[in-house]
Parts: sequence; C-alpha cells; structure tokens
Amino acid sequence: MWRRCWEAFCHATRTLKAWLTMCSGLAFAAGVMAAGTGSVMVFVVMAGSLQQVWVDPISKRGASVASPPEISAAGRHLNFTKAADELFVTQAAVSHQIKHLEEQLGTLLFRRLNRQLLLTDAGQTLLQPMTEALDLMAAGIDRLDRRQREGVLAVSTIESIAATWLVPRLAQFRERHPDIQLSLAISDHLADFDTDTADMAIRYGPGGWPRVAATKLADEEIFPVLSPALAAQGPRLETPADLLKFPLIHEDLPETWAHWFAAAGVGEAKVPAGVFLPHSNLVMQAVLAGEGVALGRSFLIKPEIAAGRLIKPFETALPAANSYYVVMPEGAGEQPKIRAFRDWIVEETKAALSS
Repeated sequence: MWRRCWEAFCHATRTLKAWLTMCSGLAFAAGVMAAGTGSVMVFVVMAGSLQQVWVDPISKRGASVASPPEISAAGRHLNFTKAADELFVTQAAVSHQIKHLEEQLGTLLFRRLNRQLLLTDAGQTLLQPMTEALDLMAAGIDRLDRRQREGVLAVSTIESIAATWLVPRLAQFRERHPDIQLSLAISDHLADFDTDTADMAIRYGPGGWPRVAATKLADEEIFPVLSPALAAQGPRLETPADLLKFPLIHEDLPETWAHWFAAAGVGEAKVPAGVFLPHSNLVMQAVLAGEGVALGRSFLIKPEIAAGRLIKPFETALPAANSYYVVMPEGAGEQPKIRAFRDWIVEETKAALSS
C-alpha cells in the first residue's frame, strides 16, 4: 500500500540530502512514518543532532525546528506575510522558523531589506530542491489517497453468498462506484487480514471475531423447501411428518433435520440418511432440480420463494445460530473504497429484508 508513497519519499530524501550536503557539508539521515492525520515526520541530522520535521504533504503546512514549507512559501512569495497566509500561520511564526534554520545552518537564506525580501545565494540553492521534495511527498500521499479511494477492492466471501445474493446485485454497486473494481475471492475459511490479500469479507458465522470490525447484515431462519414439481409428484403434504416420505437433502449446518422435526412436533422422527451436499448453493440447485427437500436459509432463498420456484410447505422455522456480517480489519472502515462497499451492502441488505 505504501510502496508508491515510500518511493516518492525516498526520491524526496535524496533531493533533501543534496541540498544539505551543499549547506556546509551537514550529515543527513531521514525516515518517515504516518502521523494518523496525513502528516509525515522527516528526521534530519544537523550539526550532530537529530531534528524532527513534521510536514503535511497535502497542504504543505507544517511546524518544526527546520521547516521546509516555510522556506518554500517564503522563497516563492518573497514575502513572509503571504507565506504565512498560505500556511495558515502567523507572519512571526514563519520569520521565527526561517531565522532558526539560518542559525542552525550558519548562513542567511534571505536578505531582509526595507519593504523587500530577497533570496541569498544559499537561499536560492535551497529553494528548488526543498520545494521539489515537498511536491514529491505530496504526490506520493495523493497517489495513496487515490488508491484507497479507487482501484481494486478485494472482497472474500463464501460461495453461497456470492452466487445467490451478491453477484446478482453487483451491477448496482458498479453503477454507483464506477471507479472501484471489485475482486471476489471465494473461500470457506475466515479471512486472515494479516496474511490474505482481502481488503474485507462477507461472512456467515456467530460474530465476535477478534481483531476485526464486524457489522451485522442479517439474521435468518431455517425451514424446509422443495420444488413445485416435487410437491406435485410426491406424497401429499398435510403434516410435517409427511416430509419423512420425501428424499431429504442434508447440509453441514448447526440446524439439522432432527432439530426441525422436533420443533415441528414430530417426536422421535427417524430422519432418512438422504444425500449430503457441502455447500448451500449446491443444496439449492438440487432442490430446484426436484432432487429432494432441504432446509433452506431464508436470507438466500427468499427470491426463489417469491418467484414461485420453491415452496415453503410449513411455517415452522428454526432461528439460525449464525448471521451474516461484513468484516474488515480494525480501523479500515475509514478507507473510502471499503467504506463505500460496506455502506452499500448494508443498504442493499436492509432493502432486501424489507421487500
């Protein structure tokens, strides 16, 4: 993520090293770290001591022992007051910063004449590389900001959610956010944001995962469903016990057929072995093809029931132990493209549940 910004910073530090070398052969060392507000800390060794320079690369505003923005602004305007206006500081602050740097360098950077400010040879030597260094850091931060706001967004999810719910809605997300390219990764495992390439994930589970920010999308219920064709061809469905006469399809869920029959009042039901399928979308494909009756998950099959492709023969339903969540690393929700997808999918889920 920081590679481009770091490359820009390294270029900037090479430029800064050049002017420091010209200024009395001073030693130089530099580093950078995020300050949480877009600021950058530059470490400069001057006269044998380590100085810290805080810079806001985007507005070129900063305050430090030796501050490049003040030199750049004053050198371009040749006026301390105009430089202060650009930097949103006082004229005295600009004058103080420059004077302090001049004392450290042991040379004047500006000639202060009556109602006139001129650059000395040392100031002219310093101005261009210092301004270029700030521009390079600003460009690096800008590229990082655009990458966070636009570009590829990698979302990890399980196959059932992707196939039956998410993919049919992606056109709406693309229409709203054409600059974000969505990349889906299908996995049954929880995304490990420390090692995986996923920016965020949509998960089905109990919640409460450590070191992530999770927003619940929906709860759901579990109940039997079958195709109209199988219902027409099979035995009459008058009571829940009649389902035992049908081929039953099983899935690896906390809620089993035994749980549902017990909730429906079918005591000591001998549940047929039937066929076991590992994924919910495979289960639903089998049900749609008339292969048997399965326990459907309300969040995923609501459109199929509404369209008449599936039948819910009885009202008894089990509350699911798991729910749907959109998950991301802690603090990542403020990244524009992650926030855009999170807000969109929360909105889509609310609309789907209320329809």
